[in-house]
This record gives sequence, C-alpha cells and structure tokens, in this order.
Amino acid sequence: MPSPHDRIDTTTAHSARVYDYILGGKDHYLVDVEAGDAMCRHWPALPVHMRENRRFMHRAGRYLAQERGIRQFLDIGTGLPTAPNLHEVAQEAAAHAHVVYVDNDPIVLAHARALLQSSPEGATAYVDADMHDPDAILDSPQFRELIDLGRPVGLMIIGILHFILPPDDRRLVRRLLDPLPSGSYLAMTIGTADFAPEEVGRVSQEYAEQGMPMALRDLPTASSFFDGMDLVEPGVVQVHRWRPGPEQSGIDDRAIAMYGAVARKL
Repeated sequence: MPSPHDRIDTTTAHSARVYDYILGGKDHYLVDVEAGDAMCRHWPALPVHMRENRRFMHRAGRYLAQERGIRQFLDIGTGLPTAPNLHEVAQEAAAHAHVVYVDNDPIVLAHARALLQSSPEGATAYVDADMHDPDAILDSPQFRELIDLGRPVGLMIIGILHFILPPDDRRLVRRLLDPLPSGSYLAMTIGTADFAPEEVGRVSQEYAEQGMPMALRDLPTASSFFDGMDLVEPGVVQVHRWRPGPEQSGIDDRAIAMYGAVARKL
C-alpha cells in the first residue's frame, strides 16, 4: 500500500496546508506559502480570521463536553494537527470522550499517529475520507467502533463548508446529521463576505485560481443550515462573537469572514 506521502501533490496548493502556513505551522510546501502570501496581500486580516475559526472550535467543543455532556464527537475536515485538537479539548472535560477525525489530506494521514494520542480512558480514530462521500465516513470501522448511535454525538464541521458547493452542501450536512440521535449537536462554521466583501472576494478568487473554488454565504443562507434545530445562544453570529472569551476582545468584525453556530438536533 502506498504511503500517505506518495499521495501528496507538492505542485498544487492545498487548503489545509495553506491554513497551516498562515497559522504559523510547518506542514506545508512552497506552493502553499506562495498561495498564502497572495491571499494575505489581498486581505491582511486573514490570519486573524483563521485563528478565530480555530478558537471557535475550541470553545464549541469545550461547551459541548462541559455544559452539554457530549462524550463522542465526529470532526469533519479536521485539518492539520494544529494543537490543541478537539480530543484534547473534549478529554480535558471528560477523559473518556471519543473523537473520530475525518480528512482526506494525506499530510493529515501521515500525522495521524501523533494526532491519535488520546487519554488512556478515551479513544480517538482517524478516517481517511472526504465529506463528499458521507457513506464512507458513516460505514467506516472507526465510526462504528467508537460512536454509539444510542447516545448524542457532537458533529463538528469547522472551516470546510465554504469548499462544499451548492447543491451538494445541504444534502451532505443532512446525510451526516440524519443518523445521529435526538439530543446530538451540530457545530459549524460558514464562510461569508458580509463584512469585508471586496477583500474576501479577492481571497475567494485567489482560492479559485489555485483550484479551490468556494461558496460564501450571507446570514440568511448560513442560518438556514440550522433549520429545524434548536440553536444555542447567541445563535448564528461571527465566530469571534460566539460565547467569546478575553482573547476575542477588540477584534474588528471586518477581520472575520466566518459565521459560527451550535444547534441541538430535536
């Protein structure tokens, strides 16, 4: 079987590696650096935006584990292993929490062993799959072994939906949510150009030119993904405004191009 490294295309920028570069990581290539630098020239606030998307994941995961008693998570599009990861956040609240990570980036697969350092009481697993193929996720041995569909699940779709284009977007989110029992939660971030349309539009164009087209959604469209669910306060807001901590003070709305929300499945 070929190693994950054999699948890595170092001639084309990859969204997860660009994310890693802009956040100050080390798991990227020159093509990702060039793409990331071009995007930051278009919108210098991009690093702030990306950090706040990650911090939303931390706060949402901590909220679900600490305040809602969620003990098992499905994390779609986990990205590169930029610590802390979801299992570290969840297992800090409940050492026996289970987390199944899903990504189709071979660099993440190459790092999976380090990523899977669970607490002794808990468990983590990694599924090498794409959100466009939800059946491969739900039918995977890892999902079936670690996720008990008789108990609520925290479904995390963070920083990926803007790469899922209509009309597939709603179908794929629903396909992942449908098997989960009542009392499960969806935590999701959704890219938008509502607050810095010119700058974010140029970044979107740069992504498209790099072979990564994206869909940016306004507030009504972003909110509609949670129809039929019970939104947790404060509802659908920019990620830095969702249950903010001290780190979020002073952040300019124009620096954030992502809505975020957490909602309970009825």
